Amino acid sequence: MKLNIAVLPGDGIGPEITQQSVKVLKAVADRFEHEFHFEEAAVGAAAIDFWGNPLPDATLELCKNSDAVLFGAIGDPKYDNDPSAKVRPEQGLLKLRKELGLFANIRPVKAYDKLVDRSPLKAENISGADMVIYRELTGGIYFGEKSTSEDGKTASDLCSYSVEEIERIAHLAFKAAQSRNKKLTLVDKANVLETSRLWRKTVTELGKQYDDVQLDFLFVDNAAMQMILNPKQFDVILTENMFGDILSDEASVIGGSIGLLESASVGEKSALFEPIHGSYPQATGKGIANPVASILSAAMLLDHFGLEKEAAVVRKAVEVSIQFNVCTPDINTDNHYTTEKVGDFLESVISDTENHIINNDNLNFGQMTII
Repeated sequence: MKLNIAVLPGDGIGPEITQQSVKVLKAVADRFEHEFHFEEAAVGAAAIDFWGNPLPDATLELCKNSDAVLFGAIGDPKYDNDPSAKVRPEQGLLKLRKELGLFANIRPVKAYDKLVDRSPLKAENISGADMVIYRELTGGIYFGEKSTSEDGKTASDLCSYSVEEIERIAHLAFKAAQSRNKKLTLVDKANVLETSRLWRKTVTELGKQYDDVQLDFLFVDNAAMQMILNPKQFDVILTENMFGDILSDEASVIGGSIGLLESASVGEKSALFEPIHGSYPQATGKGIANPVASILSAAMLLDHFGLEKEAAVVRKAVEVSIQFNVCTPDINTDNHYTTEKVGDFLESVISDTENHIINNDNLNFGQMTII
């Protein structure tokens, strides 16, 4: 298969982690005889600094003309700490989602057996947890009309949803549930919000088309609590934009590190793949950022194009790295590996078509030798 992939490294640790994802995808292309072409473009604070625009026209055109987008991270303290800034890095990502019509954000959450003791949650509560969150991405309060009074003492953000916006992502979530454990949980705040009542009414009606899927409902505050107390009860979670943003970040503690959580943002024609974490500016250039979330996002890219065998190889390599503790310090605090070394290891495992045995002694000396 031939794919043109736009690479938007972005800010902070974004360039470091996307470099590892490109490395892994190139290894996949070599092993399975695909042709992947990569082209980089600027976005976020890096683009503001150079062009004064968080999403330059050239970047947007590249994304529109590519088969997929591999995204790094976005954000910079000089904008985060300046509430008066008129142009902000995050505006670039929001505009990109809107322009590409990326209405569905898909975030898998899995508790790796090897890492359950690394989570701050009780191992018996999270062991076996495996869910996917479907977050609506181009509507709601993030994209609603915004206003501030002339005296600066009153502000508002409009939250608006249509039946069409709800139905198109709900269809995807129901279909995902059909291929998993046939359970869908709608998370809303229907006891308070009109938009949530529309979500509940629309999803309930749509559920009649998927009678093999068990549909239930949770208010978002209860869902946040249940995510910690008993995450194994969830299969597919469907929710609106802001609730999904918060819950999926909360879910990162199940896996033991936010550096393990990947995501896909898809629309009718375009798709973007990115880790759920931010730009982590404190770690920039130190080689401590975990590239696995970005690499697993690359695996979701492969899935998107029907390359399921290739995606499985990437995920298996990640499991091998966790098994042998070839991890960055967020997971392996004692004998950790750099961002680049983890990428090198995953590349070598993917390229190893003979399934050789990994030499654990060499791993302990900080080498990635396969014999």
